[in-house]
Amino acid sequence: MTTAPTAGARRGPAVAYLGLHRGIVELKAFFRERDAVVFTFALPAVLLALLGALISGVYEGSSVTSAQYLVPSMVAAGVASTTFVNLGISVAADRADGTLKRLRGAPTPAAAYFLGKVIMMLVVTVAEVVVLFGIGVLMFDVTMPTDPSRWLTFAWVFVLGVTGCTFLGIAASSLASSERSAGAVMNLPYIALSFISGIFYTPISALPEPLLTVGSLFPLKWMAQGFRSALLPDTILTQEVVMSWEHARTAVVLGAWCIGGLLLCRTTFRWRGRRDG
Repeated sequence: MTTAPTAGARRGPAVAYLGLHRGIVELKAFFRERDAVVFTFALPAVLLALLGALISGVYEGSSVTSAQYLVPSMVAAGVASTTFVNLGISVAADRADGTLKRLRGAPTPAAAYFLGKVIMMLVVTVAEVVVLFGIGVLMFDVTMPTDPSRWLTFAWVFVLGVTGCTFLGIAASSLASSERSAGAVMNLPYIALSFISGIFYTPISALPEPLLTVGSLFPLKWMAQGFRSALLPDTILTQEVVMSWEHARTAVVLGAWCIGGLLLCRTTFRWRGRRDG
């Protein structure tokens, strides 16, 4: 005697399939908009090139230069810019032009829509990271690690960071009352967090203690630290807040933001704009 699959068992594969399909649609739509593609990749790349060219010096006790220290931090900033800022603006635009309303009528489960965005962001952000790596290698003589364990560290920090920032970008998009206001709503917290997370201020240990405390509550600081642990030698630990890369704490904080971001999405996400009721 066979038993029929439960509704939950059927729903899981269906959401995964719809999410994958939605991710492919999102990727096609993104790469069709050439101006969006150019500006998405250009902002972190230009910031890295300019800031890296303006700072100089070698940290005491290490062969790492100030520009090389900046590279993994800017990779984290690029991840946040692509996922949190650009995605939040994109979702706000989808809501304003009626795209979300039409998807809701399909109907598309909210989980499938979120999954599609995560897939799109993973692909786009990988391309962003490749661009930033290229600038680091060509302009600042950054040496890519050869130890597989360092690439494994980079991979799990990257996946957790992209996932958490994607969910937060979707959730924060609901704060924008219109597509026009979305840019200001998303960029203000991004810029503020970049400063208090030590992205533009090197080394991070030079930040005032109150800013370090606040920055440690958010994922950007931990993404940057995780990427530095993967891309820079351990001799640079003298410039960190503590003499440890704190991988376990990094995983816990980023994982918590993934869960918290998903819960925020589920509770704050709106298919319709405020003007639609």
